[in-house]
Parts: sequence; C-alpha cells; structure tokens
Amino acid sequence: MTVSIDLTDDLKTCFELRRVVFIEEQGVPVEEEIDALDVESLHLLARDGDTPVGTARVYIADDIAKIGRVCVLKSHRGAGLGAALIMAALEVSAGKARTAKLGAQLHALGFYETLGFAATGPVYDDAGIDHRDMVRPL
Repeated sequence: MTVSIDLTDDLKTCFELRRVVFIEEQGVPVEEEIDALDVESLHLLARDGDTPVGTARVYIADDIAKIGRVCVLKSHRGAGLGAALIMAALEVSAGKARTAKLGAQLHALGFYETLGFAATGPVYDDAGIDHRDMVRPL
C-alpha cells in the first residue's frame, strides 16, 4: 500500500468517501453530514495509488483548527491511515491556529489520546452518536 495525503479541492470525492463511511456505515443523516463549513474548510484526501481511501477536513476560526469528517474506507483501516490523516491535519493547521480541536466518537478517545489530544467537557450527541470534544496545542 502506497498512500499519499494531500490538500485537495476535489470535494466531490471527499463527499463520496464520507457518504460511504458516515451515511451508509454509521447511519448519519445526509443533511447533518454535508454542511456550510465544507466550502470554508481545508480538505485532505488520502489516495492509495489513484484510489481515494480517506479524507478529513480542517476549519480554522478564532485561533482553533477544528478537525472533522475524518474517515477511512474499511479496506484501508488498521494500517495507520487515520493517524496519518490527523497528523496531516495538524501540519496544515500549524501557523494558522494555536489549538487543534475535534469531536471524537467515544470508542475513538484512546486513539486520539495517542496522538496527543486530551478529552474535555461532557459527552454529547452528534448525529445520534455519542462524542466528546478533544483538544491539543499546535
């Protein structure tokens, strides 16, 4: 597997990956998955050769880089691609914000802790899935 991660303007491909993972697999309503922040965000696209396999977005406001919509196709999970997407998001945020923030599904808290994030605040519902905010300095 030779995966590259780059900034992209190809929102159609990012949306398709998010449709598969969030809408089809996790049952997130489409109206909650695609939102107005997409046009204002930076988007990362992971490709295995020419095949899109993962994506993430970064929305920067008020000195905070909000990392979200991180997903990897089932075929490429377990190989470190999720961590690589988060690290790429942190890299594109450096110098643009002082803090990185994300909303983590509860089952993924440990994963994000290994990447330097700390949980903060209460558990909350996002699209029918329990989440908790996590932050780390940039």
